[in-house]
Formats: sequence, structure tokens, C-alpha cells
Amino acid sequence: MGILSKDQRGDEQVSAENGVSSAPAPSPYAPWPNPSAPPKMLVAFDFDGTLTVRDSFIAFLAWRAGAAGFLLGMVRLGPHALAYLVHRDRGRLKAAALEVFLKGLDKLALEASAAAFARAAAPKLFRPDALAAWHGWKGQGAHRVIVTASPEILIAPFAKHLGAEGLIGTQIGLDASGRVTGKLTSKNCRADEKVKRLEAVFGQDLILTAAYGDTSGDTQMLARAKAKGYRVFKQKP
Repeated sequence: MGILSKDQRGDEQVSAENGVSSAPAPSPYAPWPNPSAPPKMLVAFDFDGTLTVRDSFIAFLAWRAGAAGFLLGMVRLGPHALAYLVHRDRGRLKAAALEVFLKGLDKLALEASAAAFARAAAPKLFRPDALAAWHGWKGQGAHRVIVTASPEILIAPFAKHLGAEGLIGTQIGLDASGRVTGKLTSKNCRADEKVKRLEAVFGQDLILTAAYGDTSGDTQMLARAKAKGYRVFKQKP
């Protein structure tokens, strides 16, 4: 059974710069059935750079747009990247990338593209030693949750492929017709937000059996874990 946190239902206020879309992309995972009774072993994995060797969101945009389309999109994204040097809001930059590359795309088409990308990219994306740890925790009966800043709808096919018990990611907006708005409906899922999202499901007294990450955006999540795996995976596909 998967998990769905409160802000995935649009309950959490997001920054005015990002805008608010009333319809978040629905999670492929059902709500956790009993947050008051979390599993005995809960293990959280960051995705990009931890389970994988590179950023999956950028890789997806490049794959879907093609070389020429990606270059043109990056040119259009240039002013937003320069603005990021001032405001340092990764959520704003991510929303801008969604607007440039995916705005207006139908949800079903996006899901189909995400699934096709996962099939194409998986063999060259995952770290073998990270996968060994992932499957090792499964053998111990752990509830494994991917907690990522990447859009959840794009990571869902990978999570399904890995047999993840849960997925928490950044939520993107859909309009009334089910098309990408270029807005976020949750905060960018990194740093404190990762812990808040986990707490929303598993309670304020959350204790992770283990957590794995590779950047400062994982520090707070690692701090809540008994076993802290910071940049422990090194292997390449």
C-alpha cells in the first residue's frame, strides 16, 4: 500500500510565486490506511543522485523534448535560471521548467511518457549498490518509501518498477481538463518538506529505521533516522 500526504490534496499553501493550481496530479498510491500504526521498519530513500546516478526530472525533459527541443526550452528557461540566482527558490525554478516544457500536456499523455521514459532509462539510471540496499531492506520486511523533490507523477513508474511501498514527491497542478498548468500544488519536496510530508503520514514522532540521501536537501530526513546513509552509494550502472 502506498502513501499520500495532506498537501497532496492541496491543503498546504504554496508560495505566491509558484501559484496555486486547484487540481494536483493524483498519486498512483492509495492513502496510508492507518497513520497511527506505522510499520515497524520504515526506510526512506531519496531518488535523484541516491538511487540514481543523475537527476531524473531533467533527464525526462531532455528525453521527451529531443535535442533541439530541449535546447530551445533551456533558452526559454534562461531568464528563470538567472532569477533563481537571486531568489534561490528551487520550487519556482521547477514550476518554470514545467511551464516551459510540459504546460498544456494531458495527464494521460504525461503518464504514458513517464512510463516510456522509465522503461528506456532504468537500465542506465540506477546504482547497483543502491538497488542492493533497496532489495535488502525488502528482505527484512521494511516499508520502503521514496521521498523525492522530483514530480511524483514522473517517478511513479520507477517506484512501481522497484516495488516501492510508498512514494512522496512534489505535486504538479492540473487544470479542469486534466492538463498540466505549470504550477506546483505542494511545496518542493526537499529539506524540511521531506520530514513534514513523512510526518503527515506516519505521525509527528516519526523515527526512520534508515534513510539515504546525497545532498543538503536530505539532511533533515537523515536526522530522523537511526541509520543515516549519506552518499554511501557510489556504483554506476
